[in-house]
Amino acid sequence: MKGRGPRSSSRAAASPPGRPSARARLARRAGDAARFLRWPAPRSAVLDLLLAFGFAVLDGVFLYFAYEHFWLPASVVGASGAVTALATVVRRRFPVGLTVFLIVFGGITGGAGFATLIILYSLGAYGRSRTAVLGLVAVGYVTALVFPGPTNDDTGFTAQAVFALAYTGLPVVLGLYMGARKQLMASLQERAARLEREQGLLAERARAEERTRIAREMHDVVANRVSVMVVHAGALRAVARRDPERAAETAAVIGEMGRQALEELRQVVGVLRQGEEAVAAGAPGVSELRDLVGQSGAAGLRVELDVAGPERPMPPAVGRTVYRIVQEALTNVHKHAGDAATSVALRILPEAVEVEIVNGPAAAAPRHGLPSGGNGLVGLRERVTALGGRFAAGPGERGGFRVTARLPLPAA
Repeated sequence: MKGRGPRSSSRAAASPPGRPSARARLARRAGDAARFLRWPAPRSAVLDLLLAFGFAVLDGVFLYFAYEHFWLPASVVGASGAVTALATVVRRRFPVGLTVFLIVFGGITGGAGFATLIILYSLGAYGRSRTAVLGLVAVGYVTALVFPGPTNDDTGFTAQAVFALAYTGLPVVLGLYMGARKQLMASLQERAARLEREQGLLAERARAEERTRIAREMHDVVANRVSVMVVHAGALRAVARRDPERAAETAAVIGEMGRQALEELRQVVGVLRQGEEAVAAGAPGVSELRDLVGQSGAAGLRVELDVAGPERPMPPAVGRTVYRIVQEALTNVHKHAGDAATSVALRILPEAVEVEIVNGPAAAAPRHGLPSGGNGLVGLRERVTALGGRFAAGPGERGGFRVTARLPLPAA
């Protein structure tokens, strides 16, 4: 008993391929029930009322004066035709029941006039079961042949059969066509609305990704460069009076870094306006990494760069990502461990590029008080993941901090 419960529930939850699940079938039935209980639109209801009263007058007068021979009086037949026509007000909600009423009541009383066309059309257009529609049409056709109405003349059986077939079949065929057309239009409208919602979601996602990208680029360009410039400015203030030559060198470094920041901002704006191709030719390489490490060394950081492997050009996206990783890691060292010894290792392999930045523990807290938003490492992880690489950042084995990344290179 304990083992049968989960197996039975799993069989109930699973559905054969190509068939809707039980939940989907239940939702469809609930939707059908809701449509069944919903009244027609006001415009459709007014149209049904007009048709019912109009055909009630027409059938009542026609059946009364076209009466030939029947077992009921002409007045009863005319009144029955009017009643049958008035029943068409419910043709949208009860097409099957209305057709059954027409076959039984109209066959007995002879009150089956021109309203029969409207009822049969409604059966094809609004009947939910194709089997029930075809079955009722067949029953109605046989009934029209077996129980001739009060207006039946002495024409032959063949002519009567052809006329009954056309009289019962054509309205149903037209109704089936119009019903299928309405379902197709409703399906297309629903699909268009769903596509519009999906496009809105995709557009919102694209805007969010673009905002994230802009924020990441601004952080890499502005925050990193300005942080190093602040460190240089602090050193400039410390040596301005006692070492004018070094102060001048530091000021020149600050100016050069400001120009580099402006150039990188220009590249970022170019990327945002024209795409990645705008800066593809100017992607940083190993020489730019040496300049970056040299700038941090000029700011007082004890840093070394070790390059292993052939110094060949890297793909633009990989080169920019490696540059940003080293830039962000050195900036964090300036912020949090300004006097810590730092090593930058770059390994250029045939299939990937690996970079590792490790700094030891700081002897004293930095004095410049640079703010930290905590978004730099998040942006680096996003960059590396987007290129299919691996990224890790965390405390080192002997204290300090360690940042590693591996970026795959495309096949030659």
